[in-house]
Amino acid sequence: MTFSVDCRRCPRLSEFLDQVRSDHPDYHALPVSSFGDAGSQFLIVGLAPGMHGANRTGRPFSGDYAGKLLYSTLHKFGFASSAEPLDAMENANAELHLNNCRITNAVRCLPPQNKPEPAEVKQCNGYLADELAGLPHGAAVLVLGTVAHQAVLRAQNLRAKDYPFAHGAAHLLPGGLMLYDSYHCSRYNTQTKRLNEAMFHAVFSAITGYLHSLESNLRS
Repeated sequence: MTFSVDCRRCPRLSEFLDQVRSDHPDYHALPVSSFGDAGSQFLIVGLAPGMHGANRTGRPFSGDYAGKLLYSTLHKFGFASSAEPLDAMENANAELHLNNCRITNAVRCLPPQNKPEPAEVKQCNGYLADELAGLPHGAAVLVLGTVAHQAVLRAQNLRAKDYPFAHGAAHLLPGGLMLYDSYHCSRYNTQTKRLNEAMFHAVFSAITGYLHSLESNLRS
C-alpha cells in the first residue's frame, strides 16, 4: 500500500486535520511521511505525530520533547548527523540526515488527544507493512510503546501474545527481523520516571551491538 500525504482513509483523523489546518495554517497538518532512507537496517516506529511536533513540521519526532530525546540519542550512537531536530527558526533541520536509519509511525496522522482508535491503527497498518517489507534481512526494528509494538506484529501477521511487549526486550521474528521494545520517549514517560535517558540509551546500545555483529557476519 503506497503512502500518500493525501490519504483520507480515516474520516475522524482527516476531519480533525482539516480543523487543525484551519486553526494553524502554517502547520503541515497532513499525514506525515517517513524520514530516512528506505531499506535502511534500522527502522524506528513511533505511535503518531504530535500536535506541535511532526504535525507542525512534517517530519517524525521533530518539534516536541520526544524528538529531542530521540534525535540526541540517534546522534550519540551515530545514526543522525545532528542532535538538533530543528533549526534556529524552529523548523525541521534541513541539514540533518540519518545514517542507515529510518523513522516512521504506526499512525501517520495526528489523532485527537494523541490517542488513535484501534480501527485507525489497523487502517494505517498497510503503510507499516510496506515499510517492513522493504527492510533488508536481519534489520532491527525499534518500537516505541505498546501500540507500535502491536502494529508491527499485525503487519507481520504475528500474534501479540507470542511476542509480549517489555522495555528492553528483543524478539527475533520469523521473517528475520529483530524487534526491540522501548517505552515511548514522551515527556510524560520521562517526567514520571518510567523511562530515563540511561534506559533509552541501553536499548540503543543493544541495537548498535546487534547491527555491528550483523555487519561482521555479512563480511565473513
